[in-house]
Amino acid sequence: MSLPKARPSLIDGGDCPVPLETLGALYRGDREAVAAIVAGIPNLTRARLAAYLYGKSHLHALGLRLAATCAEADLVQVAGHAGAVLFAQARQPGPPTSEPRVSGPRRISLAGSGSLARGVD
Repeated sequence: MSLPKARPSLIDGGDCPVPLETLGALYRGDREAVAAIVAGIPNLTRARLAAYLYGKSHLHALGLRLAATCAEADLVQVAGHAGAVLFAQARQPGPPTSEPRVSGPRRISLAGSGSLARGVD
């Protein structure tokens, strides 16, 4: 009889090149905090971390931000051709991906509170 397998965590730290505490601090930190943390990470480890984060859909934008701090040679060394692509993408101009744009007050609708729920057109 085999034991049930443990459910995987949301973020598997097994292949993350930095401790999960560092990853959490990067995820929660503002620009200045992230810059300070990144400055203390060695170049190749930072390139590995950028590739790791970029590969996670919910951490994609953070991966691009870290890749922008890496040399192309480091990204290529750790991720091959994908590293070169990551390097190019991190340097493309565009809107900041980590700060949402808000153009005005947002309307909030609650399920069942609209006019259609009351039968009014």
